[in-house]
Amino acid sequence: MNVFITRVIAPTGLQLLHDAGHQVTEWKEKRELTPEELVQFCKKHDALLSVGPNKINPAFLSECGHLKVIALHAVGFDNVDLAAATRVKIPVSNTPGVLSNATADTAFLLLLAVSRKAFYLHKTINRGEWGFFDPLANLGFELTGKTLGIVGLGKIGLEMAKRCVGAYKMDVIYHNRHRNETAEKELGAQWVSFDELLSGSDVVSVHTALTPETKGMFNSAAFHKMKSSSVFINAARGGIHNEEDLSRALKDGVIWGAGLDVTNPEPMRPGNPLLDMPNVAILPHIGSATIEARSAMAQTAALNIIAGLNGLHLPNIINPEVYK
Repeated sequence: MNVFITRVIAPTGLQLLHDAGHQVTEWKEKRELTPEELVQFCKKHDALLSVGPNKINPAFLSECGHLKVIALHAVGFDNVDLAAATRVKIPVSNTPGVLSNATADTAFLLLLAVSRKAFYLHKTINRGEWGFFDPLANLGFELTGKTLGIVGLGKIGLEMAKRCVGAYKMDVIYHNRHRNETAEKELGAQWVSFDELLSGSDVVSVHTALTPETKGMFNSAAFHKMKSSSVFINAARGGIHNEEDLSRALKDGVIWGAGLDVTNPEPMRPGNPLLDMPNVAILPHIGSATIEARSAMAQTAALNIIAGLNGLHLPNIINPEVYK
């Protein structure tokens, strides 16, 4: 059958699709497909492997209800209307687990960079400002013994917690809809309310999905409940924080610093004031950008496609009700 892929992906995934006897079309231009282009390509194909922010919404699904399977090259699925996909009986999958280490490494990198003002101080070298030694200038803070608060202690959050406990003996508190018994047993993590997490954390690290409930949850009110010495880390989805409120909280000293792998909107525009703040570190959404993770994501997405085209249940189904 015919599979359309909206980006060039790692060869591990392509090889699986070719070995299964399917014809593959990859979108190779370095720009986003328009909604109209996506529809036109998908009308000629049996399956969609979606990479990037393609909107899988009712308008798209009304035109492409013939698709046998949609596989996301991602963990997050906030760009998909799952109810609409289920109504037209299209199973949708994602790639959980395979990028947990890479994304946790990115969050940990951001925490280290923020705590020592690393990104900002690197730029001062280019500006010729590395000169007189002032023992009270450019001070960061140490992480040993601090309290890490995780919002969304799933697979990625657990890996972040392991790094912080192992490297810096940090205490872990977390807020989830459901208790994480593994984290409680292995790391001594303690479940707390959202407000307790905000007030009790030295570092707040976000690893939850973007949903109607979490959209904009880190706003001015939330930041004002945090310690003035605290750091905010978001390696999940930019829509979870209000960027104007975050910028104002940092400028006014409501919180100490922030590390972002995701922004709101994306991509972040040049000249954003966050980019020049000493206590801020920002990356261009590289959480899963390792050879290992991207190869595993391509392979996982391909296996989901193959299962769907064979009429089998998708290994990583995110709308299982479609099978009812």
